[in-house]
Amino acid sequence: MTTLTQGSVHFDGVVKKYGAVTALKRLDLKIDPGQLVTLLGPSGCGKTTTLRLVAGLEMATEGKILIGGEDVTHLTATYRKVSMVFQSYALFPHMTVRQNVAYGLTVKSMPKAEAAQKADHGLELVGLAGFGDRLPSELSGGQQQRVAVARAIVLEPEVLLLDEPLSNLDAKLRRHVREEIRQIQQRLGLTAVYVTHDQEEAMAVSDRIIVMKNAEIAQEGTPGDLYEAPKSEFIADFIGDANLAACDVGGVTDGIASVRMDGLTYQVPAGGLNKGAAKMVLRPHHLRLHSADEPGVKGVVSYAAYLGKEIQYTVDSPLGELFVISGVVNKPFAQGDDVSVQFDANLARLVAA
Repeated sequence: MTTLTQGSVHFDGVVKKYGAVTALKRLDLKIDPGQLVTLLGPSGCGKTTTLRLVAGLEMATEGKILIGGEDVTHLTATYRKVSMVFQSYALFPHMTVRQNVAYGLTVKSMPKAEAAQKADHGLELVGLAGFGDRLPSELSGGQQQRVAVARAIVLEPEVLLLDEPLSNLDAKLRRHVREEIRQIQQRLGLTAVYVTHDQEEAMAVSDRIIVMKNAEIAQEGTPGDLYEAPKSEFIADFIGDANLAACDVGGVTDGIASVRMDGLTYQVPAGGLNKGAAKMVLRPHHLRLHSADEPGVKGVVSYAAYLGKEIQYTVDSPLGELFVISGVVNKPFAQGDDVSVQFDANLARLVAA
């Protein structure tokens, strides 16, 4: 039976340079055993470089990398106890599913019978028992991705690396497969490092998310931490949908800021800010539309999209364009309607302007 070992990952002052170009600034990072940590960020932010440094596909210019407490800084991929699931499944089309899963074991000179047995167990772990004799072309995209995961875990890695593993799947299948990957990771207690640029995907699978920008960490925390308490305008805008409205903090008392915005005053959690200009973060589903004669920020509906369980509105207002998600679908507002926008101030967040 496959035995999986949980390994920690520790970056101690790691820097990666390509000539004069710094691809990764000084990075201090700790991933605990059994955690799934996602590296999230826009293209060119350093997340894939970080993953490749863990894998041993790139060597650090400065600093130390430890996996399971062992210094692997100067070890290549062959000598690290990691396995990677790539963006492309990289399955051999002429081999059966069992042969694909067993491939890495046979390369390591494991007897074919033992490798086949381990491959079948790996397929069982990912919910594909009985699929061993099929060819990859006979499987769906989601099933092929699970074969790629099975191929990685039969190598008994201390750390499983996943590089944009769902990017080749359609939206509905992505949701299904990401749930399966998360369930496999939790069931086996794997330490996993997951790279994606998809915020929803990251929030759905992660114990912890590390958001990267300009080759360094912008903020890290649980999905809830990043969504509910962004520390910058970049994080607020990148993690989930957000309206960012200019405002003025008049003063702060006991962690609560008195905020002026569009002639109205709100009492909002200060988030560590002091008096002065700021941005208020308003999540679309925290905003409510009412008739124009009610109190609130005045605006005009410029767009309305009925999506069955909700209506998405764009509202032109003195605060700028506001994106509103409303669950009230039986009495919708129409394009051109004058409205009043209300929200609970305790759900709003402040970030530096």
